[in-house]
Amino acid sequence: MIAVDAAEPPGLEPLREEGIEVETASDGLAELERARAVVKSPGVPAEAPVIAAARERGIPVLGELELGWRLLPNRFVAVTGTNGKTTTVELLGEMWRAAGLPVAVAGNVGTAVTSLVGKLEPEATVVCEASSFQLEDSIAFDPEVGVFLNFSPDHLDRHGTVADYRAAKLELFAHQDEDDVAVGPTDLLADAGGAARRVTVTGPRERGGDVAVEEGWITWEGARVIEAASIRLRGRHNLDNALCAVGAALASGLPVEAVAGALAGFAGGEHRIEEIGRAGGALWVNDSKATNVASTVVALEAFDEPVVLIAGGQAKGQEFGELARAARGRVRAALLIGEDAGVVEEALGPVVECRRLSDLEEAVGAAAGIAGEGDVVLLSPACASFDLYPGGYEERGAHFRALAAGLPGFSGAAN
Repeated sequence: MIAVDAAEPPGLEPLREEGIEVETASDGLAELERARAVVKSPGVPAEAPVIAAARERGIPVLGELELGWRLLPNRFVAVTGTNGKTTTVELLGEMWRAAGLPVAVAGNVGTAVTSLVGKLEPEATVVCEASSFQLEDSIAFDPEVGVFLNFSPDHLDRHGTVADYRAAKLELFAHQDEDDVAVGPTDLLADAGGAARRVTVTGPRERGGDVAVEEGWITWEGARVIEAASIRLRGRHNLDNALCAVGAALASGLPVEAVAGALAGFAGGEHRIEEIGRAGGALWVNDSKATNVASTVVALEAFDEPVVLIAGGQAKGQEFGELARAARGRVRAALLIGEDAGVVEEALGPVVECRRLSDLEEAVGAAAGIAGEGDVVLLSPACASFDLYPGGYEERGAHFRALAAGLPGFSGAAN
């Protein structure tokens, strides 16, 4: 086995100790001469010279998710969508634990699927977040349950077109057979390939889904599961995520009582509409995981209170008109940071007071001066973070939490 990296990252000694040849500061082309297959990190684009060369030579190229799936005999529940993947896989993990069943939550959520090889009991279910970057490298990936939460344009800097981005997502279903299950809103499942049984999800304004909201109750095949108002997760988008999780869990045979108990107790994960505390009478919310416009829109819609919005970063070729429409009447002020702050300001400026600031620390200070009793200070950037935070949205969110905690009178973890 040969590990190749174009940079020289730290922490490579454990690989060498396992007998793996490690080549750094390499584009991989020389090493390709000895390769029978290439396993690609999701961050490596198809246009990378080594990947293009491998495909030209007929050398199989597969992603890390596909490799992990091939090496694990366990049942897989795979979740994709533009937004809500992490929340939904963590909620599904809670449902499995509530049922007393072994489960591992993995994938794009933070634990590589391949890291589970040799560590899981055969009865455990792998609940994994599957990004478009991972799914576009599918060759035979065939989860027993595939969940497609939602879809809106994103990652066009990587995929090029909305159609190609959607096609990557739909790879989730392409290799499923009649023993498998495909879960999602009716319109998304309409384009799904494969032969899986469809479990359709409809919200409060629709009718007829296998999972639905009827008279204030979440229902499964017409039977009541839990009152929708009992779910702790905030926002309409999280209700939609919960409905998909209900479909995946109950189609997998989990008891209704376990599913309902998990829904009533799960408050969400880090960096996604995470209520971190209060300062100056305002609620401070970390939504650093909102790296696209659609995600920030649903975060804004989760609050009835006036919002002081902190946004900006790398725009990834997105349009911000939808964000401007959502901000009108909701956002008191928009504090903009990052390399594409000007792009965001161009869209928001006509409808919201905007201020461009040098960094997050300055934005937090400005927000503390603006926000008052009953307001919400919301970090929901609608942009990627790598211009200011090499560690990604997690690093950005952790910095925001630390800055907020240092404000005068800050009191922790709001309810």
